[in-house]
Amino acid sequence: MSLRDRWPRTWPLQPIAPRPWARQEPTDRDAKPSLIEAALKRAEARPSGNWYVFAASRNVRRDRPFGFSVAGVELVAWRDPAGGLLVGPGACPHLGAPMALGSVDGDGLRCRWHGLRLDRSSCLPSFDDGVLAWVRLDRAGGETPSPAPIVPARPRDGVDSVARVAGVCEPRDIIANRLDPWHGAWFHPYSFTRLRVLQAPPEVDVRDEDDRFLVSVTFRVTSRLGVPVEAEFTCPGPRTIVMRITDGEGVGSVVETHATPLGPGADGRPRTAVIEAVVAASARPGFAVARAAAPALRPLMRHAAARLWKDDLSYAERRYRLRSEGRGA
Repeated sequence: MSLRDRWPRTWPLQPIAPRPWARQEPTDRDAKPSLIEAALKRAEARPSGNWYVFAASRNVRRDRPFGFSVAGVELVAWRDPAGGLLVGPGACPHLGAPMALGSVDGDGLRCRWHGLRLDRSSCLPSFDDGVLAWVRLDRAGGETPSPAPIVPARPRDGVDSVARVAGVCEPRDIIANRLDPWHGAWFHPYSFTRLRVLQAPPEVDVRDEDDRFLVSVTFRVTSRLGVPVEAEFTCPGPRTIVMRITDGEGVGSVVETHATPLGPGADGRPRTAVIEAVVAASARPGFAVARAAAPALRPLMRHAAARLWKDDLSYAERRYRLRSEGRGA
């Protein structure tokens, strides 16, 4: 009897049988462009309430402002003495000085050029969900505004990390990439193996409860060991896709991918930020150690997410380029 046959099935780590990359089962027949495009259009039709993710919550601090842009709008975020999130214009209304270089003054922000103070009356609607920071831009969104964003359900007491990358593409290219689970083991063999799409939504007449992709996949830990799980992919909004583990180690853990438009670059082409939150949890007693070690784990989690998106962003950028040239979706 081999070691693989004797390996306890209840352990989260399972042995992976070696298989040459080219000997995988091809997935091109199942990954139909029309199916992916139909799922994308359904996602884009969902309301966002004009809310945009712009940063990890922990990146907005009490002691200094945080500058950023969304949809070509320069903004700045800071916190009041109680830790509440505030977001205002990034350009001083006096002479356009960068408010990101200002100084937090109580619940306001003081401009460094002439001392003008932004207060709550200058602020935009904002929301801090404990992991991510959001801002509502009604002019950019053009939808009926909602009082709060749609925040996916997350595990309690999980370990969270947030990674951010940006590229030359539109939000729909990021979401389309995630709505193609079939590419995982082919494009990311260092992270995924034994990937099968168990369920995909039909192209038309899709009930809400059926609008998901269900995937069986093994996350690689080493070349010979991995963690097998089942996971579902859903789109709660037009710029968000959520992967949730439904069976196996870490049930309930989520990966939220948010595609935030930044506005055009100097070349006039659109830029989009991928802001991805991973919230990991486990029912195993030993997970308390992971929670205690969260500050040390977060950089490793961010590195793993950024490595995947280094590849996937090239996919999204190429999709945008082909479309802008009239050669793609």
